[in-house]
Amino acid sequence: MSTAAALVLAMLLDALLGEPRWLWTRLPHPAVLMGRAVAALDQRLNDPSRQRLKGILALLLLAGGALALGALLSLGGPLVEIVIAAILLAQKSLVQHVQAVADGLRLSTGDGRLAVSMIVSRDTRAMSDAQIARSAIESAAENLSDGVIAPAFWFLLGGLPGLLLYKAVNTADSMIGYRTPRHAAFGWAAARCDDLLNLAPARLTALLIALPARQLGNWRAIAADAALHRSPNAGWPEAAMARALNLALAGPRSYDGRMQDLAWVNGGARREIGAADIDAAVKVLWRAWAVALVGVMLLAALSALAD
Repeated sequence: MSTAAALVLAMLLDALLGEPRWLWTRLPHPAVLMGRAVAALDQRLNDPSRQRLKGILALLLLAGGALALGALLSLGGPLVEIVIAAILLAQKSLVQHVQAVADGLRLSTGDGRLAVSMIVSRDTRAMSDAQIARSAIESAAENLSDGVIAPAFWFLLGGLPGLLLYKAVNTADSMIGYRTPRHAAFGWAAARCDDLLNLAPARLTALLIALPARQLGNWRAIAADAALHRSPNAGWPEAAMARALNLALAGPRSYDGRMQDLAWVNGGARREIGAADIDAAVKVLWRAWAVALVGVMLLAALSALAD
């Protein structure tokens, strides 16, 4: 079985089952295990001396372990690869978390704030309905890239070793890739490596969002908006989502009690948004996923013909 065919089955399995609560309440999720590994390296290696060098060492240890584990698991054959890939993709769980914000917002602003606090790191206690909806939609776009398209991309290129490498680096970036006094130097390598690994997937995600939304004609505007983002990658799916929904995203927001005046994406579009717009974003997620699935199916068919 080709890697593309295995990815097709993994994507379908993830979309069907998502994250079974009964399983992950009994066993630690692989992402949790990766997080524990990052935390252990942070605790053991991160001290005031030579932080950047030790951060590079931590990343090499993490990456080497992920590649070795991926190679070992690959010996289990296609079934093992499909199941593990499905576990490490996150389409259905992403949709469920984003939809929960819309459902909460329909009940009350407080319920919406509680739901969105589960998926964003910014301050949520004083958010308006529009800010809640905007945060959920931005998270939907960024996590489509990080949680679905990028893992699929690296599985397609490198099998389980490639997928586990990406997930390990992405987990490390989410935990230590911040410009805080403790992690600015130690997490530098993880953050830069994550930027590199997401370079192609982020732009591919923007394409997958823009294509079914008939926004390819606005690609230059999407690229211009993406360049305004503080991340070299996250702005791409966010800018494509803003155009697909004809909404203004990003803009000022608060982190740790401090307001940051960030640039608007598609700033001339509508800014007063709500639960219905989150519903529309969920539909965009599924359309982008469907386009990706069709693309992988075509690759699988070409691989079968070549054999």
